[in-house]
Amino acid sequence: MYIARAASSSRSALFSFRSYFPSSSSLRSPPVSSHLLLRRSFLTSLPRLSHCLHSKSFQIRLGSQIRAVSPVLDRLQRTFSSMASEHPFKGIFTTLPKPGGGEFGKFYSLPALNDPRIDKLPYSIRILLESAIRNCDNFQVTKEDVEKIIDWENTAPKQVEIPFKPARVLLQDFTGVPAVVDLACMRDAMNKLGSDSSKINPLVPVDLVIDHSVQVDVARSENAVQANMELEFQRNKERFAFLKWGSTAFQNMLVVPPGSGIVHQVNLEYLGRVVFNTQGLLYPDSVVGTDSHTTMIDGLGVAGWGVGGIEAEATMLGQPMSMVLPGVVGFNLSGKLRNGVTATDLVLTVTQILRKHGVVGKFVEFYGDGMSELSLADRATIANMSPEYGATMGFFPVDHVTLQYLKLTGRSDETVAMIEAYLRANNMFVDYSEPQQERVYSSYLELNLDSVEPCISGPKRPHDRVPLKEMKADWHSCLDSKVGFKGFAIPKEAQEKVAKFSFNGQPAELKHGSVVIAAITSCTNTSNPSVMLGAALVAKKACELGLQVKPWTKTSLAPGSGVVTKYLLKSGLQKYLNQQGFNIVGYGCTTCIGNSGEIDESVGAAITENDIVAAAVLSGNRNFEGRVHPLTRANYLASPPLVVAYALAGTVDIDFETEPIGKDKNGKDVFLRDIWPTTEEIAQVVQSSVLPDMFRATYESITKGNPMWNQLSVPENTLYSWDPKSTYVHEPPYFKDMTMDPPGPSSVKDAYCLLNLGDSITTDHISPAGSIHKDSPAAKFLLERGVDRKDFNSYGSRRGNDEIMARGTFANIRLVNKLLNGEVGPKTVHIPTGEKLSVFDAAMKYKAAGEATIILAGAEYGSGSSRDWAAKGPMLQGVKAVISKSFERIHRSNLVGMGIIPLCFKSGEDAESLGLTGKERYTIHLPTDISEIRPGQDVTVTTDTGKSFTCTVRFDTEVELAYFNHGGILPYVIRNLSRQ
Repeated sequence: MYIARAASSSRSALFSFRSYFPSSSSLRSPPVSSHLLLRRSFLTSLPRLSHCLHSKSFQIRLGSQIRAVSPVLDRLQRTFSSMASEHPFKGIFTTLPKPGGGEFGKFYSLPALNDPRIDKLPYSIRILLESAIRNCDNFQVTKEDVEKIIDWENTAPKQVEIPFKPARVLLQDFTGVPAVVDLACMRDAMNKLGSDSSKINPLVPVDLVIDHSVQVDVARSENAVQANMELEFQRNKERFAFLKWGSTAFQNMLVVPPGSGIVHQVNLEYLGRVVFNTQGLLYPDSVVGTDSHTTMIDGLGVAGWGVGGIEAEATMLGQPMSMVLPGVVGFNLSGKLRNGVTATDLVLTVTQILRKHGVVGKFVEFYGDGMSELSLADRATIANMSPEYGATMGFFPVDHVTLQYLKLTGRSDETVAMIEAYLRANNMFVDYSEPQQERVYSSYLELNLDSVEPCISGPKRPHDRVPLKEMKADWHSCLDSKVGFKGFAIPKEAQEKVAKFSFNGQPAELKHGSVVIAAITSCTNTSNPSVMLGAALVAKKACELGLQVKPWTKTSLAPGSGVVTKYLLKSGLQKYLNQQGFNIVGYGCTTCIGNSGEIDESVGAAITENDIVAAAVLSGNRNFEGRVHPLTRANYLASPPLVVAYALAGTVDIDFETEPIGKDKNGKDVFLRDIWPTTEEIAQVVQSSVLPDMFRATYESITKGNPMWNQLSVPENTLYSWDPKSTYVHEPPYFKDMTMDPPGPSSVKDAYCLLNLGDSITTDHISPAGSIHKDSPAAKFLLERGVDRKDFNSYGSRRGNDEIMARGTFANIRLVNKLLNGEVGPKTVHIPTGEKLSVFDAAMKYKAAGEATIILAGAEYGSGSSRDWAAKGPMLQGVKAVISKSFERIHRSNLVGMGIIPLCFKSGEDAESLGLTGKERYTIHLPTDISEIRPGQDVTVTTDTGKSFTCTVRFDTEVELAYFNHGGILPYVIRNLSRQ
């Protein structure tokens, strides 16, 4: 066994690299798969070392550690040799030679199958095929599964189920803390069942990047980064220490500390392998992550998508993911973007097209002549927003552009040569200089890049794209329209209201549409040098003309990695962003996930006292109501250059074509076109300012950690010592009184309706990530335990405490519950008494009386971020089923994972059309014997008022039925591991 540690302390390792060699007791699994566990545990324990830390000292240190375990490696090498002879596809296991002699390694060759169907497969499906072949043991993955994937053209329309084993798992801290809490709790459960708790260990590499905790407390200051990090550590010291404990207590887990960057940008620039070369075995990189924007890595040609935290935990523990073999939409891109049009404009356009086409549960694969006109960063921007257009992946196969990016970001020439050689040999590389083999897709779309025009999206959903030239008219339409996704219902006579107030002793004013938050934030855009340097050029031209952002607009810049700072400084442009208030505030997710911090009290008072519809403009990917900030009812997604432009204008109520953005030093009107850089200007700055050494230096430095992280002390025991007084980390009750026998399906009889909801209820509505409202049940809980209001932190930061998160479930102040007859807020009606209570208090009242509850909902229930607490919270509140028109993919899976029944109304029906008010009691006539339930079967639901209707049970696979039978995915895994 080896561990590479930071020099500062043997137990305060920044990265805990551990090779996992399971004991014989941990390998007591079915005969065919036991050797596979050994192989997988070893093969997935080293890959980050083959790609990453380029420093010579690290390589020397690592070399001595590997030599120390060479006898074990020798034994394993012999094991691999014997395994190859037993493998069902041993006939296609072949060598990949190096051009100058020797070999890169061995791999399973798709061309060696000599099956013409493979040549027509989309590249994304070929990755699933290779994984199935490599992991085929005729137990967890069978030859029949391999045949299903090869015959994708015929099997995908039939919604067949396949197993998939990703190469690694990616976490961020909001989702990572509850994942590590669950793993620690599972160890305790294994102990109580008399089994070996050490079986609870990741068997695939787990990368956890702490990026979701930094808030914009301090802005417009040269000292903002340090000040915000100090506050971040003050608030989150306990959480960070817990994660640091996890990195040492669990094998195969890497933790990247706070202040390093945004998880998806770090994944793109550093963690992404593209091809693993693990002790001579070559295979494609693939990843599932507990953040829905894990899809950003698809732009690098790595198959990756978001899953629920619960599903990710099962993947870590060696369970194959069960998935429906997806259809693939082929998206042909041609032409090139016009001068001045950004990648953000393109992705918002693509998002609208794909939402209209309908791509939920599908892969989207991009191809065509236009690919050569898109940089890797542009591709990553499009891939990042896959959740917004609804696809599982937005995939860009590897080509020469990918290889150039790998070199730019500091990957070695030898590694890039290996990647290219492997992908070419396995027919996974696209060479647009050669004739293209025609591939088959489930459906086809096309877009001429020349047709894309500048745009933004909002005010409440990412796919509500508005062309920039129509923005003013659209804004006034929103003011006029009834409350909804595109409406605020402001009376005509109130639309011109001016709220005058004093800001730091200066006269100030707000109107409807005034921009009070302008944030360059989020992995979507901060990984793209062209839009980041474009924003800096807008700031430079504005400074030179004498334009200035209003002081009451909260401006911020939160780069996704330290590389951004390096190239902004080298270009000489950071100073202009600083002059406009866009000082760097930290390296992590900020405004995009609701960590925007407080706005000035005088601004907040002006908004609330005058009922102003204030606006936020951000370069993010999410703008759902109540997410960015409680006081910004209008939230628009825009490119970084447009964020600066709207900050300068001070309002979204502007037509940039005909109205000036401000006046120059001489009183002359300045229009957007006067400060907008050309494509050539941006390209020149990118060419001279973005250099490979910046990436190498940035990622070598994070291996050293930072003083605050390195000083955290953590216990050495492998079982966690729970502190019952902790308000951050608490032992959850999931496995209380658990036995080895599965409980079986639980019936739902005479359940009350906890909530009656409409369409597009997001995970932000169900389980907020942002601030804890002072009057909420969670706030009451914290105050009772002596936590001052200033130390509440966010819901996202407290996801390691089930008692707070259960109270935070359905605590969004913008929640619209039909039981309240139009009243907006986190309350409901307790049906038996008619009392209006907080959702949590009502749920506890039902639980105390032994009454089950259900939720009624509309379309797209659970859309937004993949958030396991949006399933855990309702389960802890006693919810047994959710009946909706449709579900977001990951959220439906999470509900199943927590033992909640997802049901869909029949097409054309919903609660309203069936005359359901939510005041009825509901019985779901589901068989109590799991063998009598089939994926996707119909069940009857009846009410105490005599109504009866049919729903489809959304257990989509046999594996999901097994999870339901066990009361959820985690009890299923514990029982399985205990029996091994």
